[in-house]
Amino acid sequence: MYIPKYFKITDANEISEFVKQNSFGTIVTTKKGKPIATHLPLELRKKDEDYYITGHMAYGNPQWRTFETNEHVLAMFQGPHAYISSSWYGHENVPTWNYQAVHMYGIASILTEEELKQELTMTLQKYEQHRENPVLWETLSSHLLESELKGIVGFKIKVSEIQAAYKLSQNRNETDYMNIVDNLQNEGNPNSKQMAELMEKRLIK
Repeated sequence: MYIPKYFKITDANEISEFVKQNSFGTIVTTKKGKPIATHLPLELRKKDEDYYITGHMAYGNPQWRTFETNEHVLAMFQGPHAYISSSWYGHENVPTWNYQAVHMYGIASILTEEELKQELTMTLQKYEQHRENPVLWETLSSHLLESELKGIVGFKIKVSEIQAAYKLSQNRNETDYMNIVDNLQNEGNPNSKQMAELMEKRLIK
């Protein structure tokens, strides 16, 4: 991913938190030279000094079979994004687009059945524990779980490279920056509002 110096993020904790907050990602591999992708909920785990991306996909999805033949697998995560009109600047310029994106490269491998069960248990805990009637691993029938496990394949990707870009108008002067925030707030668009709130929050930091 091309990242100008203004927008490059290197703080591991910040990137980790971003991925956890934007965990519906995209896995990209190639098959006979053709890129293929699957959109999935993913989890970022840390073990000792290494990061792992974990998830699962349908057994019928042919992409998991490419893990053995791909030297590198790409996982992509995206945050808020919004169109930025150059009419919001105090000088002539061209429009652009603000966004947050993280790319993680690594080697993928298939989870054992026990590893997959542990992963699914943690995932259900993450998304269900705050609900009034949580659906947790231990609350589901063994018959249902055994049936569902046959239809999915778990995987993990040992992360070897991370690229993170936050293009948030950091290269604009303070007046233009605040004008961008104000105009985004007034766009009446959920994505624009999210971007405005993000830019305001980073200004406070």
